[in-house]
Amino acid sequence: NCIVKSSSGLASKLLTPGASATRPAETDIVTVHYTGKVENGAEFNNSHKMGTGKPIDFKIGPGLIPGWIEGLQTMKVGGKRRLLIPSKLAYGPAGKPPAIPPNANLDFEIELLGVK
Repeated sequence: NCIVKSSSGLASKLLTPGASATRPAETDIVTVHYTGKVENGAEFNNSHKMGTGKPIDFKIGPGLIPGWIEGLQTMKVGGKRRLLIPSKLAYGPAGKPPAIPPNANLDFEIELLGVK
């Protein structure tokens, strides 16, 4: 599949289509596995390596970066997608030190395991 860019600047690539027709809405809680990297390929977060290695639950909405909010809503349960998130849809000029520098573009691979 090719990389698709939205009007916001979010780029995504479908890696695995979801088997379910269920897509999360902006107020849902999602269960995901993900890996996050900065532009140079340095990994700053990986749900497989955190704590118990179990999937993580997130509420879509305030608190999540805009690139995740937009990207998750394009996914179907069981699907996997790569999101290339420009800085303006991530942490912007502030970054999230020490792992994410100011104005960093982010690269996430997200697997949507469930919607609550």
